[in-house]
Amino acid sequence: MSRGVFIVIEGSDGSGKGTQFKLIAKRLIDAGYEIATYDFPQYSQDSSYFVREYLNGNYGDANELGAYGPSLFFTLDRYQAAQSIEKNLADGKIVLSNRFIGSNMAHQGQKIDDKVQLKKYYDWLRNIEFNILNIPRPDINIILLVPAKVGQKLVDRKAKRTYTDKKRDIHEADINHLTRAVAAYEHLCSQFPKEFVPIQCVKNNKLLTISKITDLVWRKVESVLITTQPTSH
Repeated sequence: MSRGVFIVIEGSDGSGKGTQFKLIAKRLIDAGYEIATYDFPQYSQDSSYFVREYLNGNYGDANELGAYGPSLFFTLDRYQAAQSIEKNLADGKIVLSNRFIGSNMAHQGQKIDDKVQLKKYYDWLRNIEFNILNIPRPDINIILLVPAKVGQKLVDRKAKRTYTDKKRDIHEADINHLTRAVAAYEHLCSQFPKEFVPIQCVKNNKLLTISKITDLVWRKVESVLITTQPTSH
């Protein structure tokens, strides 16, 4: 049995990650692939406790906390699912995840202005996750890019979330944070082009339709499924 493929859908807040995650999962199933899905942070799991406290602002200001400490909250939540993901991949399944390490690299990395220090942070985080904790490494991270002001408006249309009773969490409420996070995602795509692939969801100042974005995402998904055959029809 060939090893499965690990696909992550990432993106700035309000970019439609959750919607595309569900639509791509359906396409994979309809195409005959056996899939396993994950959604991070895992708000229903105990492993996300520190993430929930952080996003609700209970530890203080996000920028004052810096990049390293909060990253560990999210890393340990991913670690909780690592063995399950690895088993899925060993079983030949397509693993589809809504967010993963890229979210930390963008949302926490945007707090670091110095390029040398930013690279140091990237190396630190990737070493902890992939080498020390042996969390599976995604085969592709598909990044949905939406300007921060557009994204924040779309966030406000979201239904009530389980991890907060606020309209916006600590990241979503800060337009400067969102703007820098979008730039950080773009930086990831340029610095790690084999791992992070961008999709521009706005063209000529107009948000693309959901179906158009799905088609663009699907093309990227197909690019990593070439050697993987559907398990059923």
